Amino acid sequence: MKILHGPVNVGNQPWVLSREERKLGLASDLVVAFDTWLNYNADKVLTSEAYPRGIIPKLKRAAFGLKSAFDYDVIHYYFGQSYLYRAGQDSLVNFADLKLAKRLGKRIFMTLQGCDIRQAGASNARNATTMCAPDGCSAYATCLATLDALRQQLADEILPLCDRVFYLNPELGHHAGARAEFLPYASCDIHAITPEPPAKRARPVILHAPSNPSIKGTREIEAALAELGNEFAFDYVPVQGLPHEEAMRLYRDADLVIDQIKAGWYGGFAVEVMAMGKPVAAYIREEDLRFVREGFARELPVLRLRPHHLVEDIRAILADRAQWADIGVRSRAFVERWHDPAKIALAMKRCYEAPDAPFAIMRDSETGTA
Repeated sequence: MKILHGPVNVGNQPWVLSREERKLGLASDLVVAFDTWLNYNADKVLTSEAYPRGIIPKLKRAAFGLKSAFDYDVIHYYFGQSYLYRAGQDSLVNFADLKLAKRLGKRIFMTLQGCDIRQAGASNARNATTMCAPDGCSAYATCLATLDALRQQLADEILPLCDRVFYLNPELGHHAGARAEFLPYASCDIHAITPEPPAKRARPVILHAPSNPSIKGTREIEAALAELGNEFAFDYVPVQGLPHEEAMRLYRDADLVIDQIKAGWYGGFAVEVMAMGKPVAAYIREEDLRFVREGFARELPVLRLRPHHLVEDIRAILADRAQWADIGVRSRAFVERWHDPAKIALAMKRCYEAPDAPFAIMRDSETGTA
């Protein structure tokens, strides 16, 4: 079975999943339409620019996209895109490669990752706290003016063509349609990460790593920590704009990690630090947990933060430091159960083979591993 992942690598999910699929004996490739400053791995990069101006790079993408419909048995698209479509483009050939693959009887999968399907207006109306707000994401006005309509078009016209649709944030269950289902992050090799539990030291290290401060709620988090600095002794370490390996060294030295407070979920970064056995705090939108599996929700070890009660909630966490080590152990067990890319790849393989099969992440005792 030949599988193609693309046309973008957001959060490294498609790369890690494709490598695990190869370990299962599948011919799995990741081909991206363009590279980004994050410089994630890919088997092939088609062009250097996200929005190429010349005709040659556009033809190169189109040719690969159309040829892939003949060359692969399964095409797993990401972020609501195909090789012939990027959000905001308006063309008669939009998703022509996906539609051709469908006509040829190929199996079409789509993984949605956030702003590809989340409608800003609806998220703002539904949620008391969301990054989809004038003081949150800088693209909010553009979403209201144009992008929300394109996302609705994606949901109405393209997702029904897919054999399976997955989403990585439970909130997206409101937007992706009844056929879509939640998929845990498979964005890092958790078994390559050695557990390093919180240290027993006088001043614990609290770490926050915002990729986008306005979206993550960095200003509010730092204001709460500044106020609590008068009550508790700790060192605060912000991490931003560093190469991944350098950032990982700082993660390993952390005792408590604060992820984000506007998305209503935790990010792929949190999976890395939970794999290290670190306690993670974030805002989890409880009403969205109906979109995840019961066992997943029940075992979720993330310490809860309420965006409008940050000082109170972080104070309670700092006052209960004796529990951090145990929460770290539970966090490692959680990612081994739910975020192991090998288990997720095995579940995905079953769906590639039989698109109507249930997506089931098996326990170690069921897979035969130790």
